[in-house]
Amino acid sequence: MTFFRQFRVISLLLLGLAFTSEHTIAQGARRGGAHAAKIDRSLEKAVRSGEPRVRAIVQVDRATRGFVGSRVTRRGGRLLHEFNMISALLVDIPTPLLDDLKRWPGVRVISSDPRVGIPVDDLVRDAGPSAPVRSLRQMVSLAGASLSGAGAGVGVAVIDSGVQKSPDFGARITAFYDFTKGGVARTPYDDYGHGTHVAGLIGGNGAMSKGLYAGIAPHVSLIGLKVLDGNGQGYASDVISALEFATVNKSALGIDVINLSLGHPPFESASTDPLVKAVNAASAAGILVVTSAGNMGINPATGLPGYGGINSPGTSAAAVTVGAGKGFDTPSRGDDTVASFSSRGPTRFDITLKPDVIAPGHRLVAPASVGSTLVRENPSLLVAGASGAPNYIRLSGTSMAAAVVSGVAALLVEAQHVAAPSDHAATALTPNALKAILEFSAIVMRDEANQDYSPLVQGAGAVNAAGAVALARAIDTDAAPGAWWLAEGVQPFTPDDGVPWAQVVLWGRKALWGGAVYWNLPGWRTDVLWGDSLDDNVLWGDSLLEDNVLWGDSLDDNVLWGDNVLWGDNVLWGDSMLDATGTAKVQ
Repeated sequence: MTFFRQFRVISLLLLGLAFTSEHTIAQGARRGGAHAAKIDRSLEKAVRSGEPRVRAIVQVDRATRGFVGSRVTRRGGRLLHEFNMISALLVDIPTPLLDDLKRWPGVRVISSDPRVGIPVDDLVRDAGPSAPVRSLRQMVSLAGASLSGAGAGVGVAVIDSGVQKSPDFGARITAFYDFTKGGVARTPYDDYGHGTHVAGLIGGNGAMSKGLYAGIAPHVSLIGLKVLDGNGQGYASDVISALEFATVNKSALGIDVINLSLGHPPFESASTDPLVKAVNAASAAGILVVTSAGNMGINPATGLPGYGGINSPGTSAAAVTVGAGKGFDTPSRGDDTVASFSSRGPTRFDITLKPDVIAPGHRLVAPASVGSTLVRENPSLLVAGASGAPNYIRLSGTSMAAAVVSGVAALLVEAQHVAAPSDHAATALTPNALKAILEFSAIVMRDEANQDYSPLVQGAGAVNAAGAVALARAIDTDAAPGAWWLAEGVQPFTPDDGVPWAQVVLWGRKALWGGAVYWNLPGWRTDVLWGDSLDDNVLWGDSLLEDNVLWGDSLDDNVLWGDNVLWGDNVLWGDSMLDATGTAKVQ
């Protein structure tokens, strides 16, 4: 089944899922009243299990935020933080207070404050040593591209476990704030080691390896925002604080892209999830947010693939959600596959199409953070630099894939700077436009049986940096709304091997076929949430009823849609994977 035919089939299935999901939600609301509408799944479980206290993020009307905060403290709770960007309060309260709190004036949604993190098992899986045949830049079709100016003048905020100083970064860590300590400015450090690796894939220059392990954009500026501790764990609320800080200080810190190689299982719709709402707000402010899809593509008990494992905030429509690709140490990209561990779509509550794209995420080498937890506990993963010292570490995961895409995004921002050097702010491509470029120029991937992967597995396809940069350079953002905005012709194939681009933009549950990115469409504006209606610009292709696909049928003989996949709490393979209350098995 071809990629485009699969998409038409999956579109129908997604619509059926959406109808069923909305019907189920409506039934739940009738049974549970306001409780079902205002409290997420994790808090519901805390109530059932009799936990004495909970941390919660309470979204409130701005006019009543002060009232709600004061009343929480009078009722035995603690007000821990206020979020202006999403109008919410972080509170620690007695669990019985939840039932009363949801009825207070101005209270919209009460969400848990789940732990986010990157367990070591997800990072080291299949991360054994091997000699690289392709550099990281070659893995995304940048073969032979000059490193001069790669990402210069572009800022990427790395919201993670920190970033340790390294010769591979030089003086390009331009700011560092520690949100595990309240957001204080500090000397850069990384006691877990994950953030340093991620930053290296984005923008390391390979100084300790004579360029062998250079990142995608080796001249980019890095802004470290630490939200995870020395064990790779943190709270969603700290990530929200970092997102708010980055958004408010976008101009002062020069932030163009945010990398989020972390997350937690989704407990509610993306429309109410506070972490997703913070991501959406950052995107609306003009920052492209890149997130990892999660490493939940395989049931560890059976080894079988599972669907619906996209993690928050990868469920955000505005974010570029990235799955992981796997190479086979050959010079060509033609035999690359989607890594089995990479989370598949659709999203759990909203049934939207994810991931957006695939990028290399298997056995990638980047700087090691000296003395960090990952380095101490995994010496076999260390890789020698040019001096023979173990300066690097090899890891796998969608965390790594997201970092690669953040680096590519930095190249797109720089490309637009080059195309219109006089006024970067006025000519900047919006996050929606950047996302569309990444999808449109992607390369459709095929599995080991030489069949196109489903869009639920690969999104639009594998990131093609050379094609994306060429397209970004060709766009004239001064074009009138609705007008053709290519200032020069672009051939929709990869020059090195002639592989055609996907030429599709996955817009929520729909698809924009053909040359959608060649026009200055309303959807590329910052005030439009990705997936919202584009009126008649949304093209479905052939009839949605092609093949007469019915819910419950098999898709390509290996995906069985039924009670054990996406119904109720049984997401993926049962409650054991997504019914979490603390440590998240993600990224």
